[in-house]
Amino acid sequence: MEAGPEDGRKEDPDLHSFPGERRKIIQPTSLRDPKLEKLKEVLLDWINRSLKVEHIVVQSLEEDLYDGLVLHHLLARLAGVRLPLEEIALSSSAQVHKLQRVLRELERTLGPREDDPARWSVELIHQKDLLATLHLLVAMATRLQPELQLPADVQVEVLDLQVSRNGIKSEVTTEVLTGPSSDSLCKSHGGDPVDHLLNQEAHKVDVVKKALVNFVNQTMFSLGLQVADLDKQVCGYRPPETITSKPSDDPVRVLQFADGVILLLLIGQLEGFFVPLCHYSLTPVNQAEMLHNVTLALDLLSDLGLLSSPIDPQDIVSQDVSATLRVLLTLFRKHRGTREPPEGGAHKTEGFPAPEL
Repeated sequence: MEAGPEDGRKEDPDLHSFPGERRKIIQPTSLRDPKLEKLKEVLLDWINRSLKVEHIVVQSLEEDLYDGLVLHHLLARLAGVRLPLEEIALSSSAQVHKLQRVLRELERTLGPREDDPARWSVELIHQKDLLATLHLLVAMATRLQPELQLPADVQVEVLDLQVSRNGIKSEVTTEVLTGPSSDSLCKSHGGDPVDHLLNQEAHKVDVVKKALVNFVNQTMFSLGLQVADLDKQVCGYRPPETITSKPSDDPVRVLQFADGVILLLLIGQLEGFFVPLCHYSLTPVNQAEMLHNVTLALDLLSDLGLLSSPIDPQDIVSQDVSATLRVLLTLFRKHRGTREPPEGGAHKTEGFPAPEL
């Protein structure tokens, strides 16, 4: 169909500036959709909270991200990637150059796009394209701030325009911005969600594991603990006498989920209580001490009403991935979104999407 003046749009793009290319424009009815407004509100609040310590305030997603400054700071703040770029790019060419560098690094950090790779680009972001900006921010939020709960099932109607020598062709299509929530996915799959997860492709399982690592790292930051790998189950650990102080350059020792110590400290941090050291071994040296620690951790979760089904402590001690995931996902589901990233940029962890089972 041919696009004419009667097609409802927020504004008319300069169609002649991109012959042979396509442009997608959100329909006016979708712009007024409460779900879209809520998504924009959540993303705006997320950006401002993330950059509060840098005194950066974003008022409009459409108007404030086109020059690369905000994206540059988000990349540094959330992914720990600092690019040697000028702070403020004044000319259009300088802004495009900055965006190219930032988006190239962002895409390397976010990983390959399994969906439409043309959902955002340097040109679209610089042109203040709202749809492209939303796609980029949603991808960044789900990968770099996995605890952030975005509104589920946000879809918009878009006018898909294509310019050719014969004129302008258009069609109305539906664009998905966010998918279903993890809770609804769990219900739709039925059965054991962890078993379902482990039957997925390897890269999907890795995404969930890394999201959980990010969640644990943010929670344990004040205790000087940092998980390195869920499979290897090791993390940096400072000596017991410095356990309540801020991270420093003290030597680290190896600590495992399997010995129960990190689980007990994690539960205490999240639930707001301290487990007396006399009740468990902070430096277990044998299987019996490890089993005692893990049993105590599982008993605490059970007393808190967080375990929907019993977990064998020996499975955790034996480094059974399924059992460890069950425990961490239980805590993640309750506390995601309640942990603020540490201020000052001293601690950076690579972020990944929130677990979707």
